[in-house]
Amino acid sequence: MKITFLVLGKTDDKYIIEGISKYLNRLKHYIRFELIEIPDLKNTKNLREDQQKAKEAELIQKALQPTDHVILLDENGAEFTSRKFSEFLNKKMVSGIQNLVFIVGGPYGFDESIYKLANSKISLSKMTFSHQMVRLFFIEQVYRSFTILKGEPYHHD
Repeated sequence: MKITFLVLGKTDDKYIIEGISKYLNRLKHYIRFELIEIPDLKNTKNLREDQQKAKEAELIQKALQPTDHVILLDENGAEFTSRKFSEFLNKKMVSGIQNLVFIVGGPYGFDESIYKLANSKISLSKMTFSHQMVRLFFIEQVYRSFTILKGEPYHHD
């Protein structure tokens, strides 16, 4: 299985870039993991919220394949402990899924068309985080999940 992490826009903060690089480097020992950054939309000041979400949806859909298993990172999604998230990933791996795609939406969330194509939604927290921080938190949690599955001493209950 491969995990793809699809995000809108790039990260500019050096400390976040360094953290993401650290965990991407660690993850390559466990699974194929790809971070795909879709370029930010231009001239969004002239767009209504629904128009921006629709344009972002077009870009997201272009990045997906019909066989992708899509999971949205969404504030209304299921919440997991780190251990339960590792079990969730393990179930996906043994189910025969080829490409598990996690998506972070834009500043207004997802267009309805993206909700319709998604297989499920998960939430990292009831709190709101910047899109930049979510990237680091999510990648670290995927790494943590694999250390849990391998019985390695990174995670402590």
